[in-house]
Amino acid sequence: MDAHVAEWKYEEVKEIADLLTNNKIIGIIEIGGIPAPQMQQMRKNLHGIASIRSAKNNLIFKSLDEAEKQVKGISDLKEIVTGQTAIIATDMNPFKLFAQIKAARTMAPAKGGETATYDIEVKAGDTPFKPGPIVGELQKAGIPAAIQEGKVIIKTDKVIVPQGEKIPRDVAQMLTRLEIFPVEIGMTLHAVFEEGNIFKPDVLDINIDEFLGKMRQASNNAFNLAVETGWVTNLTIKSLLMKAHYNAYVLALEQGIINKETIKHLISKAHANMLALKNKTT
Repeated sequence: MDAHVAEWKYEEVKEIADLLTNNKIIGIIEIGGIPAPQMQQMRKNLHGIASIRSAKNNLIFKSLDEAEKQVKGISDLKEIVTGQTAIIATDMNPFKLFAQIKAARTMAPAKGGETATYDIEVKAGDTPFKPGPIVGELQKAGIPAAIQEGKVIIKTDKVIVPQGEKIPRDVAQMLTRLEIFPVEIGMTLHAVFEEGNIFKPDVLDINIDEFLGKMRQASNNAFNLAVETGWVTNLTIKSLLMKAHYNAYVLALEQGIINKETIKHLISKAHANMLALKNKTT
C-alpha cells in the first residue's frame, strides 16, 4: 500500500514539474473557499488560455524543487505557497493574467463566520418586505428597520459589520434577504514567476488602460521633443524633413525667392499688393 501511495505521489510531482517547466508564466493562486460550481466555471473561462493544477502544498514544494533543476529561481515560489494553493501555468502576459483573475471574482451571500473584508453597510430606504415579524428580525440583526406608510423601511445608513470583524449568522441571513452579498469569492493570484523574476500583486495590480494611455502620452511627448530638438532617428526623419521643407518654403516666400514651388504664391502676393496700391491711388 505504501509503495502504491509513493508511486502515486511521484507521478503527480512529475506532472506538476512538467507543467512548471513547459510554460513561460507560472502563478501561485489561492483557491480556498471557492464553491465547486464557481471553480468549475473559472476553469472553463480559462480553458485554452491557462492550465490550473491543484495539489497538496507538500507536493507543490517537491515539484518546485524538481523544476528548479531546469528553471533557475522558480523554487523561490515556495515562499508564496500557503493555504489552499494551486498552480496556474500560461503564456499570457502576467499583468493581463492578474487583471483577468481579478475581474472574475464575484460577490456571494454570507453564511456567517466569514471575516468582513470591508465595512458592510445597509443603506436607508425601502425594503421588499411587508410589515410583520421581519421588522423585529431586522432590528435584532442590528438593522434600523421600521414601518412607514405601510412599508418596511431602513431608517438610516448603518455599518452593521465593520471591516475585519466576523459576520454573525443572523446578520448574514438578513443580508441575504436584503440581497446584499458581501463575500467576494474567486481565485487570488499571489505571485507570478517569469524569466527568473517573481512579481507580486503590488506590482501586477495596475489599471492596464490607464497605464497604456500614459505610455502613449510619454511616447508622443518624446517624439515631439525629438522633432523640436532636431534629433534624427528612423522615427523622426520624415517629420523633420517635412518641417525643414515647410520652414524653407516660408523663408523663400518671405525673401521673394522664385522657384517652381513659390512662383504661384509670389505672383498672387504681387497681384494682391498691386490691387491694394491701385485702391489707394484712386
